[in-house]
Amino acid sequence: MSLLMRNRAALLLLMFNIFLVFTGIGLVIPIMPTYMNELHIGGSVLGLMVAAFSISQLIFSPYSGRLSDRIGRKKLIITGMVIFAISEWLFAIAHAPALLFVSRAIGGLGAALIMPSVMAYAADITSNEERGSAMGFINAAITTGFIIGPGIGGLLAEYGIRVPFYAAAIAGLVAAIATLLMLPESLSPERRAELTTSQGKGDSLVRQLLQSYRKPYFLSLIIVFVASFGLANYETVFSLFVDHKFGFTAQDIAIIITFGSIAGAVVQATIFGWMMNRFGGQKLIIVCLIASAIFIVLTLLVHTYFLIFAVTFAVFLAMDILRPAIGTQLSQQAGHEQGYVAGLNSAYTSLGNIAGPIVAGALFDLDVNYPYMMAAIILTLCFLLSLRVKPQTPGRSDRSSSEASSGAVESH
Repeated sequence: MSLLMRNRAALLLLMFNIFLVFTGIGLVIPIMPTYMNELHIGGSVLGLMVAAFSISQLIFSPYSGRLSDRIGRKKLIITGMVIFAISEWLFAIAHAPALLFVSRAIGGLGAALIMPSVMAYAADITSNEERGSAMGFINAAITTGFIIGPGIGGLLAEYGIRVPFYAAAIAGLVAAIATLLMLPESLSPERRAELTTSQGKGDSLVRQLLQSYRKPYFLSLIIVFVASFGLANYETVFSLFVDHKFGFTAQDIAIIITFGSIAGAVVQATIFGWMMNRFGGQKLIIVCLIASAIFIVLTLLVHTYFLIFAVTFAVFLAMDILRPAIGTQLSQQAGHEQGYVAGLNSAYTSLGNIAGPIVAGALFDLDVNYPYMMAAIILTLCFLLSLRVKPQTPGRSDRSSSEASSGAVESH
């Protein structure tokens, strides 16, 4: 609560921006079948179009992370929101598959600018003890965007198939203007100069990824990749799996995803910060990883509707706790490299989000159960790897620097 009181306006604006981006991503879900018929595109083209977003995000995230350390978080958030608006507008006017690819690639660039900057901004204005709460609020906004995005898309589509994307473009511009006028910069010019000097010349994406093994938080980055791979593997074929194996309808699938996502959002916004402070990030990550693996295995074994609902509900809830826990742990390990590490976090997540669906699709063609068997194995290996990560103990120096940054924001 103290976090919301001291930095309420800044945190709410960050949450609104990230909520809007992920709502925009979800808009496409109920509308894509119509787009596919209208533009005469098949499932393979659709898969490549989805990958275009993650590939673009992967390429640009490490650069944007360091760039936010050098020029400030606010400028990149504003730029990212404008780019998001452009991508939604291009999707609205697209009458050829090529323009859809361009739109999704631009959308990935916008997300690459926004995500690391929002996460780093939240780290700037919080102490180590408060960071779990901040990450919980932001991830709750992400989850809520995913929940209502398809619903808003379906509702607005009643007025025209392209109306949802025009509305998202307008909302993105409004958010950019609000950020310009209302959000103070979290890094002072002196702090940006200090970070620029310490970073030296920016490295390429490949070089940053290759050099990340030298960092003390490398194991956490590997966990980010492996967990993203396993979770994307699971999520990609979820609707196909329950449709083929249990004959679930679209309404059944929507109920499971919606209830799981709502529960995750409630946990993230209410008790996640307490869970982080009470148990620590590492324990939460360990428990969520092994719980995800166990319940995914149970998905292969249960048969009644109620048990399937309960098991998949537990998987999605564990995922929604795992994601902010990993992000918080990385933020606590990052020290003064918040933007840089947030960029690497996004890059490793994108790698997992690219590889996971590709592998899941190939395995699904072989056997409907193989993707979940693979996801369970991957998450179990990730669980074993997480046991080797040293827990981060909140330090006085970090708290002091965070409070100093917070004070700079409030006095801006």
